[in-house]
Formats: sequence, structure tokens, C-alpha cells
Amino acid sequence: MPESTDVPAEAPAEAPAEAPAGARADGKDEGDEGWRARLPSPIHPPTMAERGLYRFVRAALVGLSRLWFRLEVVDKDRMPASGPFVLAPVHRSNIDFFLVAALTKTRMRYMGKDSLWKFAPLGRFIAALGAFPVRRGSADREALRSCMTIIENGEPLVMFPEGTRREGDAIAEVFDGPAYVAARTGVPLVPVGIGGSDKAMPKGAKWIKPAKIVLVVGDPIAPPKGDGRGRVPRRVVREMTAQLSTDLQVLYDDARRRAR
Repeated sequence: MPESTDVPAEAPAEAPAEAPAGARADGKDEGDEGWRARLPSPIHPPTMAERGLYRFVRAALVGLSRLWFRLEVVDKDRMPASGPFVLAPVHRSNIDFFLVAALTKTRMRYMGKDSLWKFAPLGRFIAALGAFPVRRGSADREALRSCMTIIENGEPLVMFPEGTRREGDAIAEVFDGPAYVAARTGVPLVPVGIGGSDKAMPKGAKWIKPAKIVLVVGDPIAPPKGDGRGRVPRRVVREMTAQLSTDLQVLYDDARRRAR
């Protein structure tokens, strides 16, 4: 599974326009950049082999997390029982991406920095586990199109609403991207607090310590009524984002308290 991307989760004011595959925001073609030309495209539903690999790796990581971190999940029953959704966790550590795999056995998809695909075998491996590349310097619309395609394929999607790893006890800034994708596709937005991961592997650390970690699942935020295909007013997206920010702070405080 990939390291989380630092690409901002900002949302456009209206539905993303179509762009040619491989196009960059500055209009240059990346097709002649060697390894970048090998990035997997387009987003496709998982094969049986990919599902099997994900189940195996997930079981191993979750098992190790329970032993090494004494991993605890609170209110797991709030997770959607079926269908796609957008999972929106707090982000304080590079290990957050595999910790949230403990929340559901369903294969989830993650954004990854395109540089992770520079070594082709690694790229193929993490892609099979659900990662998809986001090109640094490309328009956010390209990433959001990929996110919505994943939801339309029936797969859950993990989007860190803070955009990148943060430090401190406060949820200071939450981007509109997760709320926008959930609203546009008509799926639940599920907030998750993660307590203790910053102690196990803080930003800048190279080693993982055996600290207690707790995940707390919040009530899913329902998308606005509709078929998920129309444009979503900016006001609705901002209201969902504001609620997500409030819920994340409550869940993060609870998770940190339980992880002490």
C-alpha cells in the first residue's frame, strides 16, 4: 500500500471537464518522460487476483498492527455495510493508510504520489493493492475524475481531507475534495479519528515504535439528495466540509484520549 499523497484535496467549483489521458495542467505531454509513461491508466475495477492479493496483505498488516500497536477500533458498526463510500481519516503519520484497512475487509483505493511508480515492480504491486497515481503539478480535476471513476466502479475510496500529514492536536484545515466527491457521486462520507499513530511514527521519523493506536469511526455524513450525477452547489459542498471538520475534531480528540 502506498504512502499518502501530498496533492491537495481541493474541489473545483463545478464538474471537472474531460482532459486527454497523459495531459498536464501546463499543456505538456508526459508521454516521453520514461517511467511516467508507464503509469497505470485508466482506473479499472479490481481483478480476482488483485482482490486476493489485497486480502492477503490486508490480513497480514492488520494482524501485525494488533500485535505491535495493540490496535483498537471503536464504533466499527458505523461503517457502511456495502457499496462504495468515501473514507475521510485524520492524517498524522505515514502508517495511517494501512491502519484504516482494519475498518473493512473490502478493498479500498488510495491516492499515491506518481513517483512511487518510478520503480516498475513496486508500482505494479501497490497498484494491485488499490493505489492509483496522482501526478504532481497536474490539475486537481484530473485526480478528482479518477476518484469519481473509482466510486462509479463500486469501490470505497480513502481521501485524507487534510491533504497531507499534519502535526498537532487541532484539525486546522480541511479541503473540499472528499465532500465534493461524496456529493457528486451520492455516497456516504465517513469520518475517522486516528489516535496514537503520530507517536508510533511521527512526521520525519524513519522507524515505527510500538505505540497504542485507536481508530474511532464517526457517523457517516449523508450526501445531498439526488442521483449523484448533477452539479453540486458550492454551498452544499462547503456545508459538508464544515460538518466533516467538526466531526473529525471530536473523533480525533476521542481517539487520542483512548490511545494514552
